[in-house]
Amino acid sequence: MTPEFNRRLKKRYQAQKRFKLLGIGAIFLALAFLVFLLSTVVMNGYSAFKQTYVKLDVTLDKTYFPDADLARGDFQGIIKETMYHMFPDVTARRDKRALTGLISQGATYKLMDMVEKEPALVGTEVSVWVPADDDVDMLMKGRIDMTQPEADRRIKDNQYGWIKALEAEERLKLKFNVNFFTSGDSREPELAGIWSAAKGSFYTLIITLLLSFPMGVAAAVYLEEFAPDNKFTDLIEININNLAAVPSIIFGLLGLAIFINFWGIPRSTPLVGGLVLTLMTLPTIIIAARASLKSVPPSIREAALGVGASKIQTVFHHVLPLALPGMLTGTIIGMAQALGETAPLLMIGMVAFIVDIPGSFTDPAAALPVQIYLWADSPERAFTEKTSAAIIVLLGFLILMNAAAVYMRKKFEIKW
Repeated sequence: MTPEFNRRLKKRYQAQKRFKLLGIGAIFLALAFLVFLLSTVVMNGYSAFKQTYVKLDVTLDKTYFPDADLARGDFQGIIKETMYHMFPDVTARRDKRALTGLISQGATYKLMDMVEKEPALVGTEVSVWVPADDDVDMLMKGRIDMTQPEADRRIKDNQYGWIKALEAEERLKLKFNVNFFTSGDSREPELAGIWSAAKGSFYTLIITLLLSFPMGVAAAVYLEEFAPDNKFTDLIEININNLAAVPSIIFGLLGLAIFINFWGIPRSTPLVGGLVLTLMTLPTIIIAARASLKSVPPSIREAALGVGASKIQTVFHHVLPLALPGMLTGTIIGMAQALGETAPLLMIGMVAFIVDIPGSFTDPAAALPVQIYLWADSPERAFTEKTSAAIIVLLGFLILMNAAAVYMRKKFEIKW
């Protein structure tokens, strides 16, 4: 070997080493950004899984229930009188308003539910834990800096003194926030939950799965096994590949024009959401299903045809069962993509403020990504916490779905 050859070889090895180091550096940089993103979301959202509650000794005097309908009782008055009794020194009108502002408006609904379940409580004194206002909750979680000037914070000095008094009497406690997982959206951060959006996403994905999987598999089987090789099928294949790269908001515009304006399907329903997401996920499922069919060795087809099986029998009895695990994996990945989509759902009106829990596919509903979008746009600090917590829940679902896809691929994958 000449010195010139050795010099070139050394230069090539050095370039290869630099490229390898750049690749490793890129991977570590991407991982660092991912860790930073996830840690930021977790640090901002983990506290939302707990909620501050206040213990009140309420007297359910019969004078607060002049009507036979207990649900029409003056529960707000009961809570106010309880707070005034606990702090008798508070006499000014503005101070009284600040004092009762420490209790969430949801306390009235908690009392109402308790009385409706046990009417015998009327006329007695009971102890009940009710949700605190979101500002009190933020203070208990260390999200409010009391060293700032009074004019720059939501909790004033007199309210801080009352909160400390409640703490000294062990009437303030952080409990697991069951309400976050069992309630719908609310204007009050301490009452807002994800259950309505979670059910809306569930119904939407059910519609998407029931429509996209059979149609996607049928299209893939036809294109791969039965369609003739001509310009028309080439055009179809090109369009399918192009549709997989179309921005999702375009499918939302298409759903708005066809499903809502032309067909008259109501807005903000899982039915129209599922139809739109079906259009979006079909190309992904078709491409994955075709790749699975191609992975089946030609010898399987030849052997089936050689023993007298028809083309349809060969495909549905031999080829399709072997390709099905890969199809299911592609379908799960497509469904995970649909679960995280927001733009097409915004176009069909699923951005509306929905409080009620949907009971069917045609009831108005939100979706988890849209709920996150709505909360992120709210100015209250407590909604920022709720936003991060909802992102954690959504990421959990996405991780589970992708883990299921990996598990199915590993479990049912056949090595040829």
